[in-house]
Amino acid sequence: MSTTLEKGQTINFYQATTPIIISVFGVYLTIGIALGVLPRFVQNSLGFDSIMVGLVIGLQSLSTLLTRAYSGKITDTKGAKKSKMSGVILAVIAGIVYVLAVVFQAHPLLALVFLLIARIIHGVGESFLVTGALTWGIGLVGHSNSGKVMTWNGIAMYAGIAIGAPISIWLSKEYNILPAFMLIALLPLVSWLSTARLPSIPVDKDHVRTPFYKVIGAISGQGLSLAFSSMAFGCIASFIALFFTQKNWGDASLAFMIFGACYVLTRILFASFPDKYGGFKIALISLIIEVAGQMLIWTSPSKTLALLGCGLTGVGFSLVFPALGVLAIQKVKPQMRGTALGAYVAFVDLSLGLAGPIAGLIAGWFDYQTVYLFGGISCVLSMIILLFNKK
Repeated sequence: MSTTLEKGQTINFYQATTPIIISVFGVYLTIGIALGVLPRFVQNSLGFDSIMVGLVIGLQSLSTLLTRAYSGKITDTKGAKKSKMSGVILAVIAGIVYVLAVVFQAHPLLALVFLLIARIIHGVGESFLVTGALTWGIGLVGHSNSGKVMTWNGIAMYAGIAIGAPISIWLSKEYNILPAFMLIALLPLVSWLSTARLPSIPVDKDHVRTPFYKVIGAISGQGLSLAFSSMAFGCIASFIALFFTQKNWGDASLAFMIFGACYVLTRILFASFPDKYGGFKIALISLIIEVAGQMLIWTSPSKTLALLGCGLTGVGFSLVFPALGVLAIQKVKPQMRGTALGAYVAFVDLSLGLAGPIAGLIAGWFDYQTVYLFGGISCVLSMIILLFNKK
């Protein structure tokens, strides 16, 4: 049985965060696996259009968004460890429902219902997992390391997506889609085991909680900037596979891998930059690079340039989350950190929940390449909001 950390006590950074990073990585592998196969499964196997693809992809983020306030409350009042472990259990359940969708794919409407249910459960699980993991990590190593905690958890999140998507694409080609969805049900067990013995952090049950809407208001500037910057990632996650298919460039495994590799390497090499140089400066530079990446994909005449655009998007997007996050959590008391992080990450959920359907509409009206003009414009809007919220 794990122990509880004494109030004010911290432990070694890597001793505390490595199990949490492994845990987050395990669950985000399942999210990447789903993103790698769902667009083609919905469109080719079930016969639905690009708008439905966007809905299926975006529903997970929408369900995560709608449960951020509750997951933040549970994290602050019941403990970060309990919140994170609840997310793991929900991810297992989501995997089982995905499998049911494949089993009933001969009945497209029924299979679609199972997919929608799975995406909702997957999204709720993500809400609890991320809020719990971030709060747990910061509580274990101290507020002064908050930027590093968010940076390394972000590495785990997007590395999981970048690795999971190609794995699922390969599995679906070599075998079929069923093994990919079975992995979604099994991988969260790794997440559970990695943190089972990690100490809990104390809960201040006597603290008077700030209402969630006030927390949202306090961090809204940074949150909105994060939301618009995340649209670019949503465009890649939702439609890069179908864009490559439309251009006859083969599957999009390399695009996911390059985005993920650039994202992860940037975070590894520059993890300390938001704490060291300030969130505003790092976020602004990152957004400029992200805009360049989206514009390159939008105008790319070749697969090589599109891949380069994915890489630049990964580099740019990499430090936006921790840079803005450092600014956001300075606006609340430590006892409300879980709620603040839940509110902050909710803006990503809002972004990704809207990005899929909006990008689907744009793809239907124009083509898949135009989706990345939308991504670039969103990043420019993010920069404008940032400039009006420097502190």
